[in-house]
Amino acid sequence: MLTPLGWGTLAGSVLLYAAGFALGYREPVVLATGGLLAVALALAWTAPKPRLEVRREVTPVKVARGDAAVAVLTVTNRGRRGLSGLRARDRIGDAEHTIDVPGLPKGAVRTVSYPLPTGVRGEIPVGPLVLVRADPFGLARRVRAYGAPATLLVRPRTVPLPVPPSGRAHHLEGPAGDHARSGTVTFHTLREYVVGDDLRHVHWRSSARTGTLMVRQFVDAALPTTTVVLDTRGLTEPAVDAAASVALASARAGYPAAVLTGEGPLTGARADAETILDRLALVRPGTAGVAEALRTARGGGTLVLVTGDHSETARAAGSRRRFDRVICVHVGATPPPAPPGVTLVRMTSLEELPAAWGAR
Repeated sequence: MLTPLGWGTLAGSVLLYAAGFALGYREPVVLATGGLLAVALALAWTAPKPRLEVRREVTPVKVARGDAAVAVLTVTNRGRRGLSGLRARDRIGDAEHTIDVPGLPKGAVRTVSYPLPTGVRGEIPVGPLVLVRADPFGLARRVRAYGAPATLLVRPRTVPLPVPPSGRAHHLEGPAGDHARSGTVTFHTLREYVVGDDLRHVHWRSSARTGTLMVRQFVDAALPTTTVVLDTRGLTEPAVDAAASVALASARAGYPAAVLTGEGPLTGARADAETILDRLALVRPGTAGVAEALRTARGGGTLVLVTGDHSETARAAGSRRRFDRVICVHVGATPPPAPPGVTLVRMTSLEELPAAWGAR
């Protein structure tokens, strides 16, 4: 197909030819003939349909905010002739990225990589990818779409933190999930024997009934649980990062961690670290406060409220009777005084959190 420049060249050549023929001047006719030949050559250049194998991969597909992510474009020429003048256009979010592909001899493979933006948390659509072949003068081009769009998930940044202690034992019959560590005196369930299990824990009656060697699994009945409540009014990235860091400290250690916002729960206590990061990657500013989240949160363990609002910090003190420990992570330059029974952690950036968390 002709580009706007190609259409302009064609129209100008026709007008020059008509004017030269009508006025009897030879020079406009020569110029018009040159223009028409250029358009014809451009169409002939781009007319053959190239046999290309095109693959674009996003790596990694999930990345922390600010970390590197790239798209890798691989183009293989399966045709009988070499190709040049190829250009790829890939839409990344609301912008379009243009990549020049080096010349492709017969059977050649070219790989080009280009960075993806990771400065904004959330889902970033990548694609569709189109490959454009144009003539050297830009008069004609052939456009073809390849592959399916992809999605880059930009997650919150995190820093390593110790697990907040709950201060009291819970779940006297053992936790209901698989996050608990084995090896204590509380019976949790029966499971099949695996090499290395203590034979003293074999449950012979169940083994005889099922025909499979079964062992008793014991768990720690004093697992610290963590409930993270994120205030999404006037949401800032350091607040999301702090909530993710606290929740991951428990989840990666194998302990229950639940994340809630004023708009509702994000994850249950059984969520793993990957789920927590994925859900927090999509958090957007809200209008509801944390009063309802604090009221409906399951008591026990440690409550961690992440907010930048002084009034919400004071509200956390009302929940101290339902939890063994209440910690408020205040994100802002002017933190309020610590309410009675609440441990206040002050931070303005994520880099300050580990030291402030350790000094609580």
